Amino acid sequence: MSSNEKDKTVSVSVRFDEETHKKLKYVAQYDGRSLNSELLYLAKLYIRKFERDVEKIEIE
Repeated sequence: MSSNEKDKTVSVSVRFDEETHKKLKYVAQYDGRSLNSELLYLAKLYIRKFERDVEKIEIE
């Protein structure tokens, strides 16, 4: 994967119930992150856990 490919981002629309949204915003603010940054952090954390516990994910 080239450096240019690594830098690409995609936009995803996610729906949360109001309580979950408010709690995620609270946690993000507590951690000093935007909601988007918090969600990205949590996604990467989950992927690392999956790869550690289940299998390494190879992206072509």
